[in-house]
Amino acid sequence: MTEAATRLRRTPGARAWASLMVHELEVGMEFYRGLFGWEFQSGPRQLGPYVRAVVGGHEVAGLGKKAPGRGLPVAWLPYLASDDADDTAAGVRSYGGTVAVGPLDAESAGRMAIVADPHGAPFGLWQDAHLPGLGNAPRGTLGAPVWFELVTRETHSVVKFYQAVFGYKAEAVEAPGTDYLTLYADGRPVAGIHGVGESLPRDRGPHWRTYFAVEDPDVVAGRATELGGQVVRGPDDSPYGRLATLADPEGAHFSVIRPAAPAR
Repeated sequence: MTEAATRLRRTPGARAWASLMVHELEVGMEFYRGLFGWEFQSGPRQLGPYVRAVVGGHEVAGLGKKAPGRGLPVAWLPYLASDDADDTAAGVRSYGGTVAVGPLDAESAGRMAIVADPHGAPFGLWQDAHLPGLGNAPRGTLGAPVWFELVTRETHSVVKFYQAVFGYKAEAVEAPGTDYLTLYADGRPVAGIHGVGESLPRDRGPHWRTYFAVEDPDVVAGRATELGGQVVRGPDDSPYGRLATLADPEGAHFSVIRPAAPAR
């Protein structure tokens, strides 16, 4: 088969991968193994020691060890799909964002870059190389990322950047006092932008949050505290399912959600 035939086609802007760089890799692996039942496989190692989390034979996320001297906070980083990471990174620059790392090859898995939007929220770009690719667990796989959400001061200005880079269509959530946009790629909801005004944490600034699918957020929240993490908010019911926001032992925030059953 030709290279074009073996390349994975993923809609640009769709969820592709989620990655976390920690100070103590073994501690992080132990926490997430206990929380989600993840198993781990090594590599790729472009940014140092790195492992891929596996659930039911599917690669769902990655953990890596932070390089000494890097002052970046420990935080989950979402990767959005790109047909051409170099072109998308150039688009990020041209529309007011910045490129911090790459684009560079991640061994034979694909090509990646770490970038930030004009307000400083970091995220990744991921270009798949060959099937099956990273982050291709079936929809609804427990322990896999199910939603990415940008938490920022307001949605109006920053959404223009993401629409220009990825071609998203945006739809406002109609609720009093709510500033929330759902982003669509190829007609499917792939991410959200939540404007929180003065509630935006001053020590974090605009940032992306990763949601993982779980069967019971209450049980997972309790397990997180037993494993050395903490419950930041919830568990609470929402129109999208019951959810909780947690922090791992190094303080990386993430959310867990039991998605609401689709309407019949």
